[in-house]
Amino acid sequence: MKVVVLTGAGISAESGVPTFRDADGLWEGHRVEDVATPEAFLADPETVHRFYDARRAALTKVLPNAAHHALAELERLIGDHLTLVTQNIDDLHERAGSERVIHMHGELRSALCLRCGRRTRWEGSLLDAPPCAGCGKGVLRPDVVWFGEVPYAMEAIGDALAECDLFVSVGTSGAVYPAASFVQQARAYGARTLELNLVPSVGTHFFHEARHGRAGDLVPAWVSRLIGQ
Repeated sequence: MKVVVLTGAGISAESGVPTFRDADGLWEGHRVEDVATPEAFLADPETVHRFYDARRAALTKVLPNAAHHALAELERLIGDHLTLVTQNIDDLHERAGSERVIHMHGELRSALCLRCGRRTRWEGSLLDAPPCAGCGKGVLRPDVVWFGEVPYAMEAIGDALAECDLFVSVGTSGAVYPAASFVQQARAYGARTLELNLVPSVGTHFFHEARHGRAGDLVPAWVSRLIGQ
């Protein structure tokens, strides 16, 4: 069986990672549009860097939860029959042990050169405008897909959706495209679809089955049933 799992902000929220889509997601009063668009970076790069520097630093204070660990265990058991796609820009899946994660919206611990396009692992601050290690001249920005930009690995994701037998959405709002359309794509190709979310999402009605509750409870239980334990 080939499985595609899409994870969203809900899975990381249980680890204490704030989201953009609730009151805790605001930072110093800034709207998402003030810090998550190319136009915002051009207009005020300092504010944008301070925002992402703070979020990057905050990752050191959170840990993967039971849902992240369950998905890592599923990968260990079924290998490349699992495609794990996340909308999250944290590294909690990797820290739980997942090795093949598609970060469709980029990664906090990565920097992108505006000149040569090189993606570089980055742990510290970008506020002081360090040069690109590749070309030596380019300006670095957070390697995060902002509103109005094309997500990463869309072709690979599309191929996985076309081939999967089961599509599972974990902790997503069902309101952010193109990820919100994945359930419909998977169903069109004949896959079974399952939603695991704290509450019904905007797209709950597109799923064959929906289970609602904490990801830390639902995901381990689902993985156990899937692998027959």
